[in-house]
Amino acid sequence: SNLAVSLVNEASVEAGGPDNIAVSVVNPTIESSDIMMKHKDIPLIVSTGGPGVVAKVLSSGKRGIGAGAGNPPVLVDETADIKKAAQDIVNGATFDNNLPCIAEKEIVAVEQIVDELTFYLIENGCYLINKEEEERLIQTVFKDNKLNRDCVGRDARTLLAKIGIDAPENIRCIIFEGEKENPLISEELMMPILGIVRAKDIDDAIEKAVWLEHGNRHSAHMHSKNVDNLTRFGKAVDTAIFVKNAPSYAALGFGGEGFCTYTIASRTGEGLTSARTFTKQRRCVMSDSLCIR
Repeated sequence: SNLAVSLVNEASVEAGGPDNIAVSVVNPTIESSDIMMKHKDIPLIVSTGGPGVVAKVLSSGKRGIGAGAGNPPVLVDETADIKKAAQDIVNGATFDNNLPCIAEKEIVAVEQIVDELTFYLIENGCYLINKEEEERLIQTVFKDNKLNRDCVGRDARTLLAKIGIDAPENIRCIIFEGEKENPLISEELMMPILGIVRAKDIDDAIEKAVWLEHGNRHSAHMHSKNVDNLTRFGKAVDTAIFVKNAPSYAALGFGGEGFCTYTIASRTGEGLTSARTFTKQRRCVMSDSLCIR
């Protein structure tokens, strides 16, 4: 983050603009954040991260934009272009090692296409782990019932090395099949790990995918050529972002409609933010005098 701030300021100066148009704290803490949020000259706070910090911002008394947690499922039905779906899912889930909150975090697929989908996922650089390796991965990814920060944002080969697997250089993502309650599936990991949940049919798939989103109303994705199925899932999951037949980052204007966004106001319902979001609109009204109707 501090490197990004430096690059923004360098670009500003090079273009003839002012320095320090963006600033940051070298070693941020909860205390330093609290000081900034309470400062009299700070009118707007934008927060992304866990529910704790977002709740703090939205209850600060200042105008706040909260980006909240998410656990976006990607649903694949039997009508989808399976080969393309696999490629899109891997591209979306591995972008920045799955750190974006909109990225595909788990797959829910109808059982008749699970094997075909798995085949193409492997073709696109996924490593299929067995049950024993899955258990070792759970023990590595979670410590004291919390996410191991040393694993967050790491690439697939690094994560596999942590459980004793020397994976080929082309490996981009870790996959396995499991139940929706599996912690590697039900928890938001922010790692290139995709659990595959098998569903009996589209009804079962929608039910499981909605459960996995946990009511965050953040993001969800689907690969299908059935307009009715797409519509049903979109209505059921009711997220700020719903990407159809594309990688998750299409929601941010890369290969899909819309514009590049600064953040996602999922908790407060506005969805993708733009420059307009960061302005305060006021209405100044006067009756009688200066009224020229």
